[in-house]
Amino acid sequence: MKQRSSSEKVKPFRLVKYFTFTSLVVIFFGTVVLAVSNTRWARSLQLSKSEDYALVLVENLNHQVFLQFIIPTALKYGKIQLRDQEQTEHLDRVVRSTLHSFQVQTVNIYDMNNTIAYSYDDALIGKQNVGGTGYQNAVAGRTTSRLIQRGNFLRLALGIPEASQLVTVAPLRAEKPLSRMSGPVIGVVEIVQDLSEDDRDVFHFQVLVILTCSVIMGVLFVVLLLVVKRGEGIIEQRAQERIRLKDELGRARHLSALGEMVATISHEIRNPLGIIRSSAELLKKRMAAEGNGIPDIIVEESSRLNHIITDFLNFARPREPEFKPCRIEEIIEKNIAFLDQQLKDSDYRIEMQAGGTLPSIMADADMLYQAFLNLLMNAMQAMPAGGTIGIGFEKTQNGLTLRIRDQGEGIPEEMLDKIWDPFFTTKDKGTGLGLGVVQKIIGAHQGRVRVANRAGGGAEITVELPLTQEE
Repeated sequence: MKQRSSSEKVKPFRLVKYFTFTSLVVIFFGTVVLAVSNTRWARSLQLSKSEDYALVLVENLNHQVFLQFIIPTALKYGKIQLRDQEQTEHLDRVVRSTLHSFQVQTVNIYDMNNTIAYSYDDALIGKQNVGGTGYQNAVAGRTTSRLIQRGNFLRLALGIPEASQLVTVAPLRAEKPLSRMSGPVIGVVEIVQDLSEDDRDVFHFQVLVILTCSVIMGVLFVVLLLVVKRGEGIIEQRAQERIRLKDELGRARHLSALGEMVATISHEIRNPLGIIRSSAELLKKRMAAEGNGIPDIIVEESSRLNHIITDFLNFARPREPEFKPCRIEEIIEKNIAFLDQQLKDSDYRIEMQAGGTLPSIMADADMLYQAFLNLLMNAMQAMPAGGTIGIGFEKTQNGLTLRIRDQGEGIPEEMLDKIWDPFFTTKDKGTGLGLGVVQKIIGAHQGRVRVANRAGGGAEITVELPLTQEE
């Protein structure tokens, strides 16, 4: 039932976590898709700019060829014959000087018979009918461009082909005065631009965008994961705390009912017990001359039963402490004086150590006397064959600390949490309420008591008490 309650509390937070993680993944892939789309748009824009750039180059080349080659050559030689080495070299100088600072890989010039009359590649000069559709369009006065990419499927899909070229085919026109590229078509010019470097730049930009998105999303994921882990821990801790408090409340109610019952029964038993004891004492006086020990047994057992009932009543109905100035070492000395004969008979030794001068505290001396007496008797019972009991005092920043150490066998680890439970005891005699009474008395003084096993053997009980009591 507890696990189910805890699970039900955590479920809503898990739904929020899954929804957040899913949203983060969707945002990441959406960002990647957007980055790829932007890259394709940038690549398309780059291609459009390259086409416009090619048109400007063609127009400028057309002007320079007509102005610096065609007119001077026609005036000098009367006609243009590119088979003439001097004319070819002149044209090559004009073309290369016009395009030397631009990313132009190849330039081909066709005559009107679809024959390559000039080219950067000497092996192409003289080839016929290689212009294709681009040549036909140029003769008709139309400029066309086509993109040629080479590489395997993966490189083409990623946008990083081994080679990328933009081929622009445009008419070569005779210029009229005050008008450029408006005369008749006298040839065809083909310009091949190398766009491989531009494609690599765009790809690097795409990779940079995706990596940046990945890093940002990774950081957000880590932060979100830490927040979710922290939130789960807090919720789980609160759920466990709620279960623990519920258990403690049920246990407290059970103990309260049990205490009321014990107090009622103890009160009812004490009245006839008092009559039995007084009658036994009277009988003892009358039979003293006969030397009969039965009255002594009745008195002793009645006294022991009375102590047991007193423990029950102290646990079930603890009285409120009356705070007055007192000294803790004086209370311990009274305990030792009370136990003096028993200490001598059973070979016990008391070693007291005080860390400096101890101040007075506000406490109920009678209640502390009872608590310390129970602790000392527990230490003695832990050493049936005798031994040394160490008592240490220490002043702390907010109060006093008392430590009682024995040389017994210590407390089994599995019982450390149970020794404070009412009626729990490992002894053949006793009610198991001694430490419970001690805990209630120290708690009523706003203090704390705890027990631990010593490294050298035996147990150590630590009692912390404040100097003054808060209102």
